[in-house]
Amino acid sequence: MMKANGGSSSSFFFSSNAKPAATTTTTVGEDDDDEEEHRENEETKETKPKPPHFDGRNFRKKREEVDDYKLVTEEEKTRLREKVINHLWLAPLTKGGNLPFRRLCATFEAKVLVSEMSYARFLNRGNPVEKTHLRRHDSEEIFGAQIATNIIEEGVRSARMAYEFNADFVDLNCGCPTHEVTKRGLGARLLRKPAKLAKLVEGLANGSPLPLSVKIRLGVEDDKPALKLAEEIENAGASVLIVHGRTKEQRYTKSANWNLIGEIKSRSKIPIIGNGDILTWYEARDKMALSGVDGAMTGRGALIKPWIFKEFYTNTSIEFTAKERIELVYFKLTTFMKEYFGADAIGKKRFDLFMPWHIGFFCRYRPLDEAVYREKAKLNPLLQTRLDIALENEGRIEDLEPLERLLRCVSEEAHADIAEILFQSETSEDAIEKLTRVAESSKLAEYELSVSSSSSSSSGRESSGDVDDMRG
Repeated sequence: MMKANGGSSSSFFFSSNAKPAATTTTTVGEDDDDEEEHRENEETKETKPKPPHFDGRNFRKKREEVDDYKLVTEEEKTRLREKVINHLWLAPLTKGGNLPFRRLCATFEAKVLVSEMSYARFLNRGNPVEKTHLRRHDSEEIFGAQIATNIIEEGVRSARMAYEFNADFVDLNCGCPTHEVTKRGLGARLLRKPAKLAKLVEGLANGSPLPLSVKIRLGVEDDKPALKLAEEIENAGASVLIVHGRTKEQRYTKSANWNLIGEIKSRSKIPIIGNGDILTWYEARDKMALSGVDGAMTGRGALIKPWIFKEFYTNTSIEFTAKERIELVYFKLTTFMKEYFGADAIGKKRFDLFMPWHIGFFCRYRPLDEAVYREKAKLNPLLQTRLDIALENEGRIEDLEPLERLLRCVSEEAHADIAEILFQSETSEDAIEKLTRVAESSKLAEYELSVSSSSSSSSGRESSGDVDDMRG
């Protein structure tokens, strides 16, 4: 295991900052039926034969039985509440919440995992890309499918599909701040009208075959509505409430308000899961203790360090060396992607869409020693803190081993090249050998020089763009 050992000359940011009862077509937000809908087709339909692979379609129900679902019972709601508390959840992540990555997190003991957000409207139209979000791997112990909707009937139909795909619960997205989502009257836009949101939650909770969780922010412009929102949602029948400790307008630029999350918890009878600014296991533990919540959720923390879940359950920092990270994270995720997307040309195209993006988060890993950073994190979240390429106790960048420098390099060209080597390698040992040769060649200096020449634009893109893409 690599131990952190002394400041660096180059820096970067982690962040800048029975049938169901009759339902009515109730819309919460603005009418968007006439809008031209468009989603980037990141997963195209396969047309060529390929080796068998896991695709996650573990159906509970056949399609023709869609109208024969029972309603969720109080016993099932209670059972879910008991199962999801005292855990560190994996947040719903746009692009990052793909099945191979969730599977990777499950190998590191993630217990509660939530899918990437699906538009309920597109699910109901049979959109194949949206349906992939519902696929579940056998290793996912507790799996929730997140949907975005403002129409009861539409949401109930999507909840039935989630049930059909063997989800344990359905999660309503009321927290996404991006314009793509809010312009349709979805996500955080729902927070503007608490009473109407309560009707939506009530309709979904009463019409779904699965328990309902709701993920919110503290408000839109400010956090004044937070307590009222939480009360309305609980009274409307939500089984679990997930609270991201920022407003819509704050997006990810301010520290999450865990004190207010704690006040919501103190008034609630259902489980409250806190979300925001969790990069390390000790931050998760400290924020849970501060607020009294029943669990915590991490998004960026898991993207940077997928083994954060194992650390959380063992209350111990795990400092993988560069070679260990290649074997246990990079190469394992590559293997899972090949099994899921396929190892042919079509699978490679999909791999190229996802893997370099993931490496763009993996490169932000730093061995943040609890003894050094735990107290600092209480004053300012580590996700909101400027951290150098080499930490203070590691010396200069040049003092790091070449392979470690390569894995920490923020060059997009480096990420693409690393991904290519991973895909072409037969074993993790083969990948380590090839990447070591790159790290010890002049190529590493070229990568670092390209980053240095565009550092200002690169820092801004990393600190805001990646974050804003996380709609859930």
